[in-house]
Amino acid sequence: MSAPLHLLPGGLLPGGPAPEGRPRPARALHAIARVSYGPVPLDFDRLAAEFPAVQSGLALAGEVDLELRLACTGLPELRAVAAALHRAGAARVRIDLVLRALTPAPVTLRPVP
Repeated sequence: MSAPLHLLPGGLLPGGPAPEGRPRPARALHAIARVSYGPVPLDFDRLAAEFPAVQSGLALAGEVDLELRLACTGLPELRAVAAALHRAGAARVRIDLVLRALTPAPVTLRPVP
């Protein structure tokens, strides 16, 4: 049996308080949602408008139909997005947490002898 996963809150976003005067929550929990459509394709634009966690998406041909890049304030928001995907008609939703972003190192050109 594995130990439970505990995630820490991410704090505040840079840039100061939100317009209402309350601090804006950081979107420190990043995840990738891979979605297989049910009988009807999901409306990406509606999902993105309804859930600020949806940062971008890719329409795919393969095992899954849609890949969503999510940035959530915490586990409750991630669960809400997953539940909304199921309610919207997704046949299957797989969510993977992003541990860290990888970027390639700058290329160093060497002179040709």
